[in-house]
Amino acid sequence: MIDTIVPSDIAETSAEPRLVTEPGVAARVAAVAEPVIEGLGYRLVRIRLSGEAGCTVQIMAERPDGTMLIEDCETISRALSPVMDVADPVERAYRLEISSPGIDRPLVRRSDFERNVGHLAKIDLSVPHEGRKRYRGVLRGVSENHIDLLRDDVRGEQDSEVSLPFSSISEARLVLTDELIAESMRRGRDAERDFLESQGLLPEAPEHARKARERRDLTKNRKLKSKAAKPLPQNTKAHRLAADEKKRKAATDSTEGE
Repeated sequence: MIDTIVPSDIAETSAEPRLVTEPGVAARVAAVAEPVIEGLGYRLVRIRLSGEAGCTVQIMAERPDGTMLIEDCETISRALSPVMDVADPVERAYRLEISSPGIDRPLVRRSDFERNVGHLAKIDLSVPHEGRKRYRGVLRGVSENHIDLLRDDVRGEQDSEVSLPFSSISEARLVLTDELIAESMRRGRDAERDFLESQGLLPEAPEHARKARERRDLTKNRKLKSKAAKPLPQNTKAHRLAADEKKRKAATDSTEGE
């Protein structure tokens, strides 16, 4: 019998579907893997097939709060391997790899975007929006069907604010920054402590410590949302280049007028 490590908020796992999914063989793997992963109390993030070591099937998964420990990966691997052997969705020899999403993680659910408001992200679209298929900027918020982005790659007089439809997103992921690394490490430490407490390997944290952690998380979320609400500075390299171009154009027009 497999010993499972079930997160306390297991009920949340199946309530939210992924908005960004895979095509082809990866989709067949997802159809087999997702019910098993959700049954253990985790969420599927992404399936990726690569040619490493002949063929590698990489399955990213996480707890509902976005964290993932080594023990969690081992639990999923033990439960999923025999199911994959029977279903045989790849139809050739492969190596199964279970991993966490990582710090610069893919964003595949609405809650992923909401949880990371204030952080920098790259978004690729399957259908061009305003003539572009690639965007980069700070996540500002989520509306019913769109993600709001404050671009940091604007050129010239382009609008720095853009609203991208979820239905057009083919891939989205966070950009590695010092702030993101610090927050990821904090979440990881909290998740590890919660796990050790649940296994009786650490004494339960006193009430004042739990309240302090809640206050810290609340303050952090407010800071990120405040950052996302601020306009981008107007003295970036892109803005300076655009200003110089305007000056050159004005000088050329003036010369031609004479």
